[in-house]
Amino acid sequence: MGTRQPENTRSIAIAAHGGAGKTSLVEAMLFDNGITSRLGKVEDGNTVSDFSQEEQKRQISINTSLITMERKGRQLFVLDTPGFADFVGEMRSAIRVADSLLIAVSGVSGIEVQTDKAWETGSEFNLPTAFYISKLDRENADFGKVLNDIRSDYSDKAVAAFLPVGAEASFKGVVDLLGNKAYMYETNGSGKFTEGDIPADMADEAAQARESLVEAIVEADDELMMRYLDGETIPVEELLPALRKAIASRTVLPVFPGSSTLNVGVHQILDFIADFFPSPLDSRSRPALKGQESVEIVPDPAGQFSAICFKVMVDPYVGKLSFIRVNSGNLTSDNTIFNVNKGEEERISAFKFMTGKEGKDVKEITVGDILAIPKLHSTQVGDSLSVKGSTVTFPPIDFPKPVYSVAIIAKSRADEDKLGNAIHKTLEEDPSLTFEKNPETNDSVLSGMGDMHIDIVLSRIKERYGVELDTKTPQVPYRETIRKTAEAQGKHKKQTGGHGQYGDVHVRYTPLERGEGFVFEDKIVGGAIPKGFIPAVEKGLREALVKGPLASFPVVDFKATLFFGSYHDVDSSEMAFKLAARLSFKKGILEANPVLLEPIMNVEVTVPEEYLGDVMGDFNGRRGRILGIDSKGHQQVVKAQCPLAEMFRYAIILRSMTSGRGTFTMEYDHYEDVPAEISKKVIAAHKQEDEEE
Repeated sequence: MGTRQPENTRSIAIAAHGGAGKTSLVEAMLFDNGITSRLGKVEDGNTVSDFSQEEQKRQISINTSLITMERKGRQLFVLDTPGFADFVGEMRSAIRVADSLLIAVSGVSGIEVQTDKAWETGSEFNLPTAFYISKLDRENADFGKVLNDIRSDYSDKAVAAFLPVGAEASFKGVVDLLGNKAYMYETNGSGKFTEGDIPADMADEAAQARESLVEAIVEADDELMMRYLDGETIPVEELLPALRKAIASRTVLPVFPGSSTLNVGVHQILDFIADFFPSPLDSRSRPALKGQESVEIVPDPAGQFSAICFKVMVDPYVGKLSFIRVNSGNLTSDNTIFNVNKGEEERISAFKFMTGKEGKDVKEITVGDILAIPKLHSTQVGDSLSVKGSTVTFPPIDFPKPVYSVAIIAKSRADEDKLGNAIHKTLEEDPSLTFEKNPETNDSVLSGMGDMHIDIVLSRIKERYGVELDTKTPQVPYRETIRKTAEAQGKHKKQTGGHGQYGDVHVRYTPLERGEGFVFEDKIVGGAIPKGFIPAVEKGLREALVKGPLASFPVVDFKATLFFGSYHDVDSSEMAFKLAARLSFKKGILEANPVLLEPIMNVEVTVPEEYLGDVMGDFNGRRGRILGIDSKGHQQVVKAQCPLAEMFRYAIILRSMTSGRGTFTMEYDHYEDVPAEISKKVIAAHKQEDEEE
């Protein structure tokens, strides 16, 4: 083991609903720790963690940024995650690699949709969690109410570690419940405070809150619990190590009050993190695969080096930065690093402890470290890194499925030539995006988590790669099918001097159940068509079904039975039978009552109760079907099915309808008939397009 001490490391993901004050908290931490000389403000565009052009322009966090600092001899890795639903993938990957989670909740707005997402993700990874109730200097801020909501919606293990002194405009300090003292702040953002006794008018409230905290702490320790129940007063020096254990086991979820913009209470949060949050050695083992065998990777500094890449960022000056979390062992920068997923060794140019966009080189990394490595060529998000010969891989990072799509069109031939490279690099950096060339509609479809996400991606592609793109609503990948059985002859006969062409087929077209695709059946008897030509008939039908007779969409869910035909000894050929099959298909499908099918999506919308009626009414207007409504805390979850054609702009509409507080997920479920009126319009529009071409 080298010089690095994992027991002195703390890693914290800070997550919240957008606007709850995460980035302001990080800026106050940097200032109070002496890393910056002034308090950065989101509205001034001078924050350390929101450093990209787009973040400063929009005044929101778009990317997770890593802040490295020291406090009380501890190394702190702070991950400032975005709070908008469009960037939930960034939040998930940061929570996945951190050892603890701090959820910021606005003292004014209280629990919001993304607060729920942060809590759910932390619970999924069983992460020690604390809450920071922010903006307590604002009008209508209410620490007690928000604390009660956290306890009722999430866990009764959430308990105040500090109390606010004063409220709204008179908020001016915090009471340390275990230490039985108050810290009174200058409210000018300087972070200066004086330590003193608890204000007399708060003595009863503080005593009661301290009792609740002590009760929560002793629950994590059987011996302390017995002594406490016997009426013994547990000395504070025994409570402190018990508190550390209780936080690591999620038996206590500490709650802090504060105001980041006034810089009140932030020193105490930093000290509390350094003293009581878990180190990597207290952290959970990480599930992994060793070849095909499931194993648990223990956070052991003496173990084999293993890490996961959780983020890739392209820096205009440094190039590609791969952000990794070390799960076991240690490594020095004069080694190589082995990408287990790709089976490739990569040279290490440097290990960088990042603070925003600035990096500080270190020679050695160990378990629990979160850092960036420049210029790793093959490493992508989710890749497992180790030493050569290792077969240990960690599960890939689970990103949410995209819910908003646009078709992109290069503005010029030059843009088209550069598009492939730009898209490839963009997808590498942002795994919550997908891109596909739809072979049925010929659209190049870029999908993400919302219109803001896509806007930012397009802006980044233009700025970095000089590629300008127009967008349009993607075409719906309709299908065609048949409703009744029909028979049709297809006869291809051509005489052109010398060998002619002759193929004659009789095919029966029968509807199949939804999802059964295309089935070909050979029922020829007595050699009406030689066996050698029958595969050509099937091939001709398969080629023909790609463009149906209604609007040139693929025809699905039917059986084609070849039951009769004729041939010519000289003039018949595979090509002739292929063409005959196509003629039969055109005629037969039209006679079999063809209909248009559309994709139906399963949609799950999460909204506060007051928007439930609006969301349900909106679904009715979209030809949607409500399948059920569940309650989840103070949120309502609407489960519905809706045609894809009605959902392309839903991300924008839902945001507007719910003041940004609604989120949704969507995935394909099945195809079903398009209503006759809409079908007529779709067919007419496609006929017009074909004529124009």
